[in-house]
Amino acid sequence: MLTILGFAMIATFLVLIMLKKMSPIAALVLIPALFCVAVGQGAKLGDYVIDGVGNLAPTAAMLMFAIVYFGVMIDVGLFDPIVRGILRFCKADPMRIVVGTAVLAAIVSLDGDGSTTFMITVSAMYPLYKRLKMSLVVMTGVAATANGVMNTLPWGGPTARAATALKLDAGDIFVPMIPALGVGLVAVLLLAVVLGRRERKRLGMLTLDEALATDTTAEPETVLVGAGGGSDRIRKNSGGAGTGTAAGAGGDAAEHPATDKGADKGTDTDEDEGFKGLDPNRATLRPKLYWFNAGLTIALLTAMIMELMPIPVLFLLGAALALTVNFPHMPDQRARIAAHADNVLNVSGMVFAAAVFTGVLSGTGMVQHMADWLVGAIPDGMGPHMAIVTGILSIPLTYFMSNDGFYFGVVPVLAEAGAAHGVSPLEIARASLVGQPLHMSSPLVPAVYVLVGMAKVEFGDHTRFTVKWAALTSLVVLCAGLLFGII
Repeated sequence: MLTILGFAMIATFLVLIMLKKMSPIAALVLIPALFCVAVGQGAKLGDYVIDGVGNLAPTAAMLMFAIVYFGVMIDVGLFDPIVRGILRFCKADPMRIVVGTAVLAAIVSLDGDGSTTFMITVSAMYPLYKRLKMSLVVMTGVAATANGVMNTLPWGGPTARAATALKLDAGDIFVPMIPALGVGLVAVLLLAVVLGRRERKRLGMLTLDEALATDTTAEPETVLVGAGGGSDRIRKNSGGAGTGTAAGAGGDAAEHPATDKGADKGTDTDEDEGFKGLDPNRATLRPKLYWFNAGLTIALLTAMIMELMPIPVLFLLGAALALTVNFPHMPDQRARIAAHADNVLNVSGMVFAAAVFTGVLSGTGMVQHMADWLVGAIPDGMGPHMAIVTGILSIPLTYFMSNDGFYFGVVPVLAEAGAAHGVSPLEIARASLVGQPLHMSSPLVPAVYVLVGMAKVEFGDHTRFTVKWAALTSLVVLCAGLLFGII
């Protein structure tokens, strides 16, 4: 019964948010609460929620101060040269911009933290997408998939968990997987090329001067992304009326706003500020402190990679120092905090709401029953092929449950079943990494809320657009692993 209810709870959540019948925060809280009552454990709901909140509280704290920190870095112009350089290199070509998104996300992912990767990637690329009227779900989908492939780094989490669960060396798991993961990155780049070409077909190519001359006080524009034969409508402002064809793929339509509301440049209080990174006149710029801010950011990321201090503490100190040095006057500091309060509240609220979902899943035993049922459903004849089975199962399981639940609850059972048929635990461990490209878009991953929150994309739109591409990338990694004899 718990198995059925567990799958039903996840399915209900996904359907409601993808159909936009409930907001993600409401769905993450109310649906697990109802199912907790349905399994007869309503009296323990409070304990489950507190446990979930306690587990995710450090993540929420890290995200809160990281958003403030990177928000301040955007305000003072740290990323302006990057944005300008990318725009000039890409020549306002949508295809090159999408490919640049994939490359930037993959490079920044070397720090091993998805939240930081998404904050830096969105900070640099969002203004480009907004100015050129590009699809924002293309940006979030490509960034999440690229980060998912890179999330397999030994310090990224999944590899370390697999090594711990099976008592193996992380290097023995990861190093042989490098060729397969390299093929996965190539697949992401090819995906970026395909999606970028579709964006180019829909929007055309602009010169740099045309891109910079675009009116930032345009009326709201609605772009439907997705195609597979259907046509999409593009409602443009008076400066560029017209219609276009779809930019996405696979028959899914994801509607999202792409609007510049024309807020006052000095206050930065507008949610969609247009091409903020190229506004040379905003009052928050601190050109004389550029190298200080660059050095502080590099030092912060270095300390995080070296694990000198807990990440929440590092971002707390970094945000405080960045505010104090760049905005020494209290009214200015309050203005900067207020400017980013919306992102902070949305993301941290989403994380705490997700704590209810994960707390109920774990506390009621649904996760364990779901894992046991799936493992038990594997036919005995598949024993010699347990590595392949593990790779295939890792795609949905790492989407529907946390990495901890999968690697510590499911992988040891799969490894034990494989060992009985002569399958090495190393093969099981490597195969278990296959699902990470899809995992990074799971509603149970706090970092994905940073991505969609900063990009101002509905979670349901991101899910509908990204899942198929991320799953395909995971299958490419699995096939590459089989081809190279790694798995």
